[in-house]
Amino acid sequence: MKFAIPVLLGILPLAGQDIKMPANLDRLEAKASEVVNVQLDGALIQLASRFLSDKDPDEANVKRLVGGLKGIYVKSFEFDERDQYNKSDVEELRAQLRAPAWARIVGASSKKKGENSEVYLKTEGGQITGLAVIVTDPKELTIINIVGSIRPEDIRDLGGHMGIPKIDIGPDKKDKKDKDKEDDK
Repeated sequence: MKFAIPVLLGILPLAGQDIKMPANLDRLEAKASEVVNVQLDGALIQLASRFLSDKDPDEANVKRLVGGLKGIYVKSFEFDERDQYNKSDVEELRAQLRAPAWARIVGASSKKKGENSEVYLKTEGGQITGLAVIVTDPKELTIINIVGSIRPEDIRDLGGHMGIPKIDIGPDKKDKKDKDKEDDK
């Protein structure tokens, strides 16, 4: 699955999951060709981190990053055909991500490709207490919620570990096929 999300984040702690995955998303599993469903609470994250090596620098970094996490929740659907879900399928989720508690800090969309990426932060008392990411395109729907104490600039380093999709940062997002074509030239 491809995941390209432009993320512009500073140093902020995260804690407290408040969003609930809408029940209507479960019916999409029957239509999807690929489904990812990750639900890791703090205890499971800490258990999984024990399998990461302290000797490998990359694994040691990830182990440090997940040390303060209280939850990782990912729901992702990839479809063989376009338009297998309705915009209303994610509206219940978006309704939870409204001011004053939540603020959308990134909104990127392409009318040409039908792709949309949104990043939301929840704040309480001047502190960030939640992170939610919604990525939609005609053949994919992905929702990510990371809960716990983490520096947001470290989120990209968590990509590819513990069910968190790899996050590509930058204005020039190309999928692997496009990069391979360029390499062949």
